[in-house]
Amino acid sequence: MTMIPKQLKAVQARIHAACQAAGRADDSVTLLAVSKTFDADAVLAAFEAGQTAFGENYIQEAVQKITALRNLPLVWHCIGPIQSNKTRLVAEHFDWVHTVDRLKIAQRLSEQRPAHLSALQVCIQVNVDGGPTKSGVTPEDALALVQAVKALPRLQVRGLMCIPELATDCVAACALFKRARDLFDALNAEGLTLDTLSMGMSADLEAAIASGSTMVRVGSAIFGARHYPA
Repeated sequence: MTMIPKQLKAVQARIHAACQAAGRADDSVTLLAVSKTFDADAVLAAFEAGQTAFGENYIQEAVQKITALRNLPLVWHCIGPIQSNKTRLVAEHFDWVHTVDRLKIAQRLSEQRPAHLSALQVCIQVNVDGGPTKSGVTPEDALALVQAVKALPRLQVRGLMCIPELATDCVAACALFKRARDLFDALNAEGLTLDTLSMGMSADLEAAIASGSTMVRVGSAIFGARHYPA
């Protein structure tokens, strides 16, 4: 745990440098600390170092941490795939969802969002590079899905999320991220008023920021190598 504040500061420095290089303000990019597989103590260590936004992939694991840390002013983002039988947990515990790629899932999230909570903030996941194993709506179908989800009463569509294949260099990464940025701009040109472009991780956050990302999802660079159960 003692390394988390130092590593968090190093990631913040990378974001600052990337923003400077792109001619952007530091506050134009939000850092989302991806705490999947790490326990509540690791989240607490990052919080005590100033981090408040956390991303989780595994819903049941996340709910345990959210419950344990419910007295802290944290913002929880679901960034993993959502099965139909997990929508209630997401609707009841998370503040954001980045992985909506089907109207059915969005409808269930809206129906199951408790009335005492504010609207669930949503990003539409887009498969920008056409990877056959990747989740996400196609760019061609993104407009229709965004419009349909915006009509749901308990959701607020904020923007797009993408996870392209890891590129071999910064130029190739920027080309992939540019596809998402171009789609984001095209949807805004349709009057959809999106403000969030969630893209970029530990290995490619600089390319993502150069391409217009407003939220980078960083895990291992903050928390260290992950240890998955055998």
